Amino acid sequence: MPELPEVETTRRGLLPHVAGRTIAAVTLRRADLRWPIPPELPQWLAGQRVEDVRRRAKYLLLDTAPGSALLHLGMSGSLRVLPADTPLRAHDHVDIGLDDGRVLRFNDPRRFGCLLWQPAGDVHPLLAGLGPEPLSDAFDGGHLYRLSRGRKAPVKAFLMDQAVVVGVGNIYAAEALFMAGVSPLRAAGKVSRDRYVLLADAVKAVLGHAIERGGTTLRDFISPDGAPGYFEQELNAYGRGGAPCRRCGRALRQALIGQRASVWCPACQR
Repeated sequence: MPELPEVETTRRGLLPHVAGRTIAAVTLRRADLRWPIPPELPQWLAGQRVEDVRRRAKYLLLDTAPGSALLHLGMSGSLRVLPADTPLRAHDHVDIGLDDGRVLRFNDPRRFGCLLWQPAGDVHPLLAGLGPEPLSDAFDGGHLYRLSRGRKAPVKAFLMDQAVVVGVGNIYAAEALFMAGVSPLRAAGKVSRDRYVLLADAVKAVLGHAIERGGTTLRDFISPDGAPGYFEQELNAYGRGGAPCRRCGRALRQALIGQRASVWCPACQR
């Protein structure tokens, strides 16, 4: 599933092409993706100016005066800005037509994505109760330390809890823990404040670098301009179980933590 850097890459790619444009029409080629698409959504959006393209966690929001179209790419979704006469491909489920003759086209082969509606001034239930954005000032070591007290869950599972901080998925949690030298197996409540400072800084560094490099190349992810991400070749932990640690040379270990594959160095991460 695309993680936060992939979604942020998509947002930045769409912003100059979509923000400020007026939506001419919306074409729905099916009634649902992961959940039913509100049938009124085309009439709510038609004639409205896109004021901004925002991201909250792994969701994208197209803001208009009456509300926001809420999109999630799921496991295989993609958004493209294309000439309106571009031939349809399989799984091109939604076209949001723009006033310049182009369309924002949503393709989703597995249909785990979504297209929903958030009225202006409301917070959609999917966005309620989320933690702070990891690149914001609200997220730091003190925040992690306060929420972790008394927690027995492994720190990796704690870091991936969307009520703690949003958008730190499996790949980037593994990489941040490696950078900070923290074992993913350690109980969250047993990590010191100083080490949480290192971990929060590592989360910001890893995510920021991945966004700069275009996200992580996954099997299904392509950025809006058609170019893949370039971060995967630099991964130090994720997907490298059994390979030598790039710091110390010792074999990386792999196990399931919270039903997710986790890789770490037993020497460098304590």
